Amino acid sequence: MNVTILAIGKMKDKALLQLQEEYCKRLKAFCTAQVIEVKDEPCEHEDRASEITAIREKEGERALEKIKDGDYCVLLDLRGKMYSSETFAKALSGIMQGASSIVFVIAGSYGPSEALIRRANARWKLSDLTFTHLMTRVLVLEQIYRAFMINTGRTYHK
Repeated sequence: MNVTILAIGKMKDKALLQLQEEYCKRLKAFCTAQVIEVKDEPCEHEDRASEITAIREKEGERALEKIKDGDYCVLLDLRGKMYSSETFAKALSGIMQGASSIVFVIAGSYGPSEALIRRANARWKLSDLTFTHLMTRVLVLEQIYRAFMINTGRTYHK
């Protein structure tokens, strides 16, 4: 099983990078895990809706280039489904029955493009809380690790 976190933007926080690497290392017991970064777009005029839309589209195109046809794509999205850790573990187990590769997409700060939304096999709302995109990477990796631990009957999740 291949698990990829596809993130718009570069990891700039050394402490979060260490955590990201730690969870990728832990996941090696269950799958091949990697984080792929896609360049984000600068924004000159945040008050211009057309510029925000263009940024979403450019970032979305870059992300879509990294997603293969056979990948199961989970888009982190404010309009996605929320899970408990146990129901997420069950959902991940079900996905693994039919796919050999799962890509979790963390869109840029202006959200996902329409094309990314259409490509997604599932949309996951991590929380009602707001997290930085950098922190989201670590939280997603931790939840994936937690799901594997739950699915293998280990006690990490308690």
